[in-house]
Amino acid sequence: MESSSPSVPFPLLQAPVESTYRACTIPYRFPSDNPRKATPVEIQWIDLFLKSVPSFRQRAENDPTVPDAPAKAEKFAQRYTDMLEELKKNPESHGGPPDCILLCRLRELILRELGFHDIFKKVKDEENAKAMSLFEGVVQRNDEIEDGEKRAENLIRGILAGNIFDLGSAQLAEVFAKDGMSFLASCQNLLSRPWVIDDLDAFKSKWTKKSWEKAVIFVDNSGADIILGILPFARELLRRGTKVILAANDMPSINDITYLELVEIVNKLKDENGKLAGVDVSDLIVANSGNDLPVIDLSSVAPELAYMASDADLVILEGMGRGIETNLYAQMKCDSIKIGMVKHPEVAQFLGGRLYDCVFKFNEA
Repeated sequence: MESSSPSVPFPLLQAPVESTYRACTIPYRFPSDNPRKATPVEIQWIDLFLKSVPSFRQRAENDPTVPDAPAKAEKFAQRYTDMLEELKKNPESHGGPPDCILLCRLRELILRELGFHDIFKKVKDEENAKAMSLFEGVVQRNDEIEDGEKRAENLIRGILAGNIFDLGSAQLAEVFAKDGMSFLASCQNLLSRPWVIDDLDAFKSKWTKKSWEKAVIFVDNSGADIILGILPFARELLRRGTKVILAANDMPSINDITYLELVEIVNKLKDENGKLAGVDVSDLIVANSGNDLPVIDLSSVAPELAYMASDADLVILEGMGRGIETNLYAQMKCDSIKIGMVKHPEVAQFLGGRLYDCVFKFNEA
């Protein structure tokens, strides 16, 4: 599903959207703060984005699709750094005061202006290929679990483990560069429960009693995240009779999956009968969310997605960008899940949890 029309609010947000919905979870400032002076939280977050500039510059200078990539990558680093430093001096500059959406948007705008449209393409392709070769095994291990609640928990743990593959986090980009990541080891090494937000038991008991008619899943990263985390879970929903919409980004941003890439992956994973490891996928739709950032403002999505999602009774926002840094407290008209791993110390501090802690927030309508 391709989108070309102006965006609209996601129809399952509690109305009135203008007064009840705020996309960004962590307030960088309060109305009483001096508008011309950066707050300590703004400075902390601007510094976090500054720390990630070298890894973005390195990806950009190795982009084979851009002529003079090293010089342009240097220009990107300089421009973005200057903007961030200016926001510290004057939080009202560059469309401020800053929040996580603005800080992401400025980075993307500069990259795109300089001709960089997908600096993570090579690593995304490599990780997708690796994860696709493991898909059958992961699905088989899930299918072998006969107890419904245990299987649901295993699928959720798979989503959290897959969510580690995030090159927007400076520390994880480093770990990743050194030795890659093992999906199975990640599943086994999740921090012990209870997690910082942990509604898993409530969800498991609902899972055994109820099956949903239609689920919308806002997906996150390429590689293990989408292929070994989300797709096995989506397949299980399909097997239980739920229609599934996977909403993916319109344009590349960091190592997030785009909807065109996801269409291709689902097609490659289908067996000779057009099924996903034996499960019928005629009720699976890959949709364009209309988004082009690693975070999402649900007051502005593609109209086609809004139309298809309007009668869903389960909404899942996956990943730190879409489900924790934005939308953690977004209220829905239907059941909702916010799920992801905490990969920034600043987020851990805000939530009162540990780095690499997990969030599983389940709200019933």
